[in-house]
Amino acid sequence: MGRRKMPDLYRAPFPLYAVKVDRKSGLVITAGGGGASKTGIKNGVHFLGLELVGGQHSATLVHSHDTDTLATMNMALGDEVIAAGQDGNCSLMRIRQRAPKDGRKAAAKDGPSQEQGGARRRGGGRGDKSGAGDVDEMKNETLNFSVEQIGSVQTDLNPKDPLQKCVRFSADLKLLLAGGTDGHIRVWEYPDLKAKFDFKAHEGEIEDLDITPDKKHMVTVGRDFSCSVWRGDQLAMGLCWHDNMPHITEKMYRYQSCRFGKVPDQKDVLRLFTVQIPHKRDRKPPPCYLTKWDGSSFLPLLTKPCGNEVISCLDVSESGTFIGLGTVTGSVAIHIAFSLQRLYYVQESHGIVVTDLAFLPESGKSQAVKGDNEVALISVAVDSRCQMHTVPNRRSFPLWLVLFLCAFMVVGVLLLLQHLFPGFM
Repeated sequence: MGRRKMPDLYRAPFPLYAVKVDRKSGLVITAGGGGASKTGIKNGVHFLGLELVGGQHSATLVHSHDTDTLATMNMALGDEVIAAGQDGNCSLMRIRQRAPKDGRKAAAKDGPSQEQGGARRRGGGRGDKSGAGDVDEMKNETLNFSVEQIGSVQTDLNPKDPLQKCVRFSADLKLLLAGGTDGHIRVWEYPDLKAKFDFKAHEGEIEDLDITPDKKHMVTVGRDFSCSVWRGDQLAMGLCWHDNMPHITEKMYRYQSCRFGKVPDQKDVLRLFTVQIPHKRDRKPPPCYLTKWDGSSFLPLLTKPCGNEVISCLDVSESGTFIGLGTVTGSVAIHIAFSLQRLYYVQESHGIVVTDLAFLPESGKSQAVKGDNEVALISVAVDSRCQMHTVPNRRSFPLWLVLFLCAFMVVGVLLLLQHLFPGFM
């Protein structure tokens, strides 16, 4: 599957940098903005209701939250709390469902961002009076939602341009982890926000991080060519993906992303997936690589090239079956986690760099929305577009039917031999 026009699930009035799917409500949460620059581009977090109508996915803006002069560049989602990376800080915002009687106050408080959502839905400018009814309808739809800031921590202390690059909650929501441009990993106990760790993990920027469900190991990726495994704030080991690839020298590639994933049908077994991209861009670009690691010994299990477009983001599906990849040229791909084989690919689906990906959860409210698809992946990009990528269920014969056909063929062959050679049996 190559270059083709992908329909937009939703188009925001600002560049999009992050996307998450709330398992409990089924909402798609996407965020971004123009930052503090006075260009007229706003900053916000948009909440989208996802539907499947006639086999086609559609999204409706149900609430918009204005973040003033702060663009959300990355975020994590845990139990109705958004951890949003805004400049050098992590802002914690709680999503609440309000009773209808609180709606008028909500409309007054969040009015500008809701007007913005109404303008986007009706497809015209704010001066279009014909859309006034749609604005009222939009406000009514947002009455059941509120976004309340409940805390903030400084996650990057770079004296020049502090910027949080990545953030994660631990699986049990007891820890909040973040990394930024100063190379430090900072960990807080959640929800108290009591500082737990603060250590220098890499020389230069932190690109990505993740933590095992049992919280025993944390993996960090830096621009200093290293991918490190930590026990608390102590370095356990450094990873090397190209030990058996002599044609690749030490600084030809750097790690870009890391993510833990489950192994289907194997409880408590983990895999780590990392992406390696060329350090220098040549006229004839070399391939990027995707590596699968054992999640306990951290030994590499399999490495495969994943195309010549530079990978910008990575996500792993809830069951650990699929890997999603986005590129700086706007392409989106889905790989099978077991074999790292590419299953789905759309070249330049977006007009510019894909900034984040999110698989639809495989249970909960999103299950019905996924429809007759084996997997559904949402992508967002700097082009303000949010898109849905799906892979239809691959038809397969049930095991009992295969066994029945095999038995039928054996019986048929025996009867044929008996007919051709009487006394054979």
